[in-house]
Amino acid sequence: MSVACPTVLATSKEEYDLQMKRAASFAPRIQIDLMDGDFAQPRSVDIGTIWWPESVVADVHLMYKHPMEHVDELIKLKPSLVIIHAEAKVDLKLFAHKLHEAGIAAGICLLADTPVDQIKDVINEFEHLLIFGGTLGSFGGQADLSLTKKASEAKELNPSLEIGWDGGVNDKIAKPLSRSGVDVLNAGGFIQKAKDPEGAYKLLLQGIS
Repeated sequence: MSVACPTVLATSKEEYDLQMKRAASFAPRIQIDLMDGDFAQPRSVDIGTIWWPESVVADVHLMYKHPMEHVDELIKLKPSLVIIHAEAKVDLKLFAHKLHEAGIAAGICLLADTPVDQIKDVINEFEHLLIFGGTLGSFGGQADLSLTKKASEAKELNPSLEIGWDGGVNDKIAKPLSRSGVDVLNAGGFIQKAKDPEGAYKLLLQGIS
């Protein structure tokens, strides 16, 4: 069954703390979005600023042009999963290897225009594929469900992959995403901007149950 995963995306420590505390009060798994101001704008809080409660399974989505420069800092934080972009300037296999040595799962993200075929030579180095259909560095957006074909294409290459989705997740598309093979629905604005964030989270759970 698919899972709902709130995202935290903040440009200040105060906003980060608020979003993390809010999401951690009801969600067991949270994705932390980090932007470098270059690959993705605006610049988010720094890696050294982020934290999460011990009870939370933390995924870090690193929207950085040069992620290898920060791998040691990430490893010290010990998240469950670190996701980097196929479009970044990085040796994908080496990055995944360094994470695995530290007992951290490796994820790879594809922007809307990047085909699965582009990562066929490295896809078996990763445990997670994040299909990105939103706007880098911001909540919201309209989900392009035609991109769900990437889920089946990726599974043909690596059947054990966990498939995530980021971009426009709400209660209306939760079920279609889940039925298309998406395992993790990352929801930002739908939860963080809701008058009742926990209620919005529960609506997603109902959609994928």
